[in-house]
Amino acid sequence: MNFATAIDALGALAQEHRLKTFRVLLQRGPSGVTAGEIAQRLGIAASALSFHLSHLERAGLLKSWRIKRNVYYAVDLDGARRLMTFLSADCCRTHPEICDGLIQFPSHPVSQEIRNMEAMEAMEDKVYNILFLCTGNSARSIMAECILNRLGAGKFKGYSAGSLPKGRIHPFAIELLKNLNHSTDDLRSKSWDEFSTDDAPQVDFVFTLCDDAASEVCPVWPGQPMNAHWGLPDPAAVDGNDAEKHAAFADAYRMLNNRIDIFINLPMESLDRMTLQKRLDHIGQMKPEPAMA
Repeated sequence: MNFATAIDALGALAQEHRLKTFRVLLQRGPSGVTAGEIAQRLGIAASALSFHLSHLERAGLLKSWRIKRNVYYAVDLDGARRLMTFLSADCCRTHPEICDGLIQFPSHPVSQEIRNMEAMEAMEDKVYNILFLCTGNSARSIMAECILNRLGAGKFKGYSAGSLPKGRIHPFAIELLKNLNHSTDDLRSKSWDEFSTDDAPQVDFVFTLCDDAASEVCPVWPGQPMNAHWGLPDPAAVDGNDAEKHAAFADAYRMLNNRIDIFINLPMESLDRMTLQKRLDHIGQMKPEPAMA
C-alpha cells in the first residue's frame, strides 16, 4: 500500500455512516451481512447505504458476493490488514511486538446458514452429464442425446454411446432430427469405452435404452453415476414400408421426449439418492401413450 491508496482508504472511513458500516462488518466477519440488515441496524436509507458500500468497496475495505437474490458484504480483511500495516510500519521496524495486535483480526466461522445457501447454490448451478446407451448407438441413444441437449440446455449435457457401435447413425434418425430442427453436425456413433477414460466427462447418470445394453457388463464409470433402464422398442428393427419405419422412429422420439421431460424436472437438489433412484426406475417403467392419429 502507498500513500495514495492509504489516503483513499482513510477518506472512505472519515464519514460517520461508513465508519459505522465498517464496524458492523468487522463484527460479522467473513460470513458477511446483507445491505438490508446493515440499513436496519444503523437506521440508514437503502439508497444512501448503497453509496457508502460502493465507496468502501472502491477503497478496498470490503468485498461483496451474491447468493441467490441476496448480496452479502464483508470486510476485506486483506485490505484492512494492509492499511493497518502501512500505518504501523515505522513502529514495527524497531518494536514489532507492539504492533502485533494492530494487524491481527479475529477469525469468525462462516455461519452454517451461509454454508447451506452456498451449497444449494452450487447444486443449482451444477450441470449434470447424462449418458444414453444402446448397443449400436445409431438411433435411440442418438435421439435421446439430442432431446436432452435441447430440453435441458444449461443444466444438463447429453451424451450417447454403444457397446457395439455401428459406426454410423441411422438415416431415418438423422432425417427426423433435422426435420425437428436439431443440430446433427457433431453426432457420431461411438463406443461406450470413450466414457470410462480419465479424460472423459464425469457422468452423473447412465440410462440404457435397449435390453441388450442393459444386460451387458458396462465399463466402470468414474464417479459412480446413478443408472436406470429406460428400455423402448428399436425403431430400426421395424419391418415394413418406409412410412411404417418413419412412424416407428417418431414413436421412439416421442417416448424419449416424454421421459426426458419428466427427468429434467425432478427436484434433484431435494431428493435423497434412494428416492431419486426410485423416480428414475419409475420413468423407465412408464407405458408409452398411444400416438395421435
